Amino acid sequence: MRILYSHRIQSRDGQSIHVDELIAAFRAEGHEVRVVGPRFYDEASFGGESGFVDFVRNVLPGALGEIAELAYTIPAYWRLRRACRAFKPDFIYERCNLYFLAGTWLARATGLPFLLEVNAPLADERTRFGRLRLHRLAHRLERDVWRAADRVLPVTGVLKDIVMAAAGVPGERITVVANGVVLDRFPPLAPAQREAVTLGFVGFVRPWHGLDRVIREIAARKDGARVSLTVVGDGPVRGELEALAAGLGIVERLDFRGVVAHAAVPGEVARFDIALQPQVTPYASPLKIFDYMAAGRAIVAPDQPNIREILVHERTALLFDPSDPAGLWRAVARLIEDPALRARLGAAARGELEQRNYTWRGNARRIAAMAQAIAARKRTR
Repeated sequence: MRILYSHRIQSRDGQSIHVDELIAAFRAEGHEVRVVGPRFYDEASFGGESGFVDFVRNVLPGALGEIAELAYTIPAYWRLRRACRAFKPDFIYERCNLYFLAGTWLARATGLPFLLEVNAPLADERTRFGRLRLHRLAHRLERDVWRAADRVLPVTGVLKDIVMAAAGVPGERITVVANGVVLDRFPPLAPAQREAVTLGFVGFVRPWHGLDRVIREIAARKDGARVSLTVVGDGPVRGELEALAAGLGIVERLDFRGVVAHAAVPGEVARFDIALQPQVTPYASPLKIFDYMAAGRAIVAPDQPNIREILVHERTALLFDPSDPAGLWRAVARLIEDPALRARLGAAARGELEQRNYTWRGNARRIAAMAQAIAARKRTR
């Protein structure tokens, strides 16, 4: 099939991993893909962001910045339309973004099947963090885009319920497509035969992740020398965590690896014995959890609906009550003392990922099949 892939991502971060991996998976499955997105995206390195984004967010007053976001749809639409005329796609695939209507307009103009990937209720999210001024307009446009799609593809069932409730999209037009991995990058690993235990975290470190408590607990252990924490990523609290470790005299047991290329993540996760997902938004499909599962690591994660869509307590992970400040460490401490449990959970997590085909190529196959069915129905009509 010929796929016209539309997005408005300006930065190379976690969202770019989803974009790049899915496009690569479509192509690996034999489909042709024409990508239409911001020019900066193709030039940026991982971790980079557009200066235009910084300007809109930090210089323009809130409402003007949002109007600029909406105005971007006009040149984006004409670029997408030109690509459509030259490429003659079988369907349009778009990653949903707030104030971004290019795919919606093109689908209405051409009648092509329109599949929309939804990763978050962005209007609600930006309202909650105080970054939205045109509330009513943003919510209305977001609902309009959701309703315009022939198939909405949220990353979790929790997000599916949000789309149904907020926009009235019928359940039969919504299919959950979780995140995934390239499984070949994660060969099955034998459990590490070592006394030292490495706790690991991948991602952007924020204050509410609670890694400061993990460092304090490591320092408090009488045998703490055999327990360390590796962080693959960066974040605003890195300096505080490093200062805390130094103050507690365990600086050598905290290893910040910094931002690494996505292709290097499997090798980093292979060094973990226990993989941490300290906190997550209630509707997300965390990329790191699929990396942890593919690597066969013992996972500790919060017990909440979107996580329970992926992991099962005591079978593929240990889940803790996110409202209990001590819950994360109790689960970690249990795994530190029980290498057999670590091995069992890690093997079960890897097996679950394989059985449920949480892979980008599996996602590409499912999406292409949906698009074919939608196109067939449109031709019949």
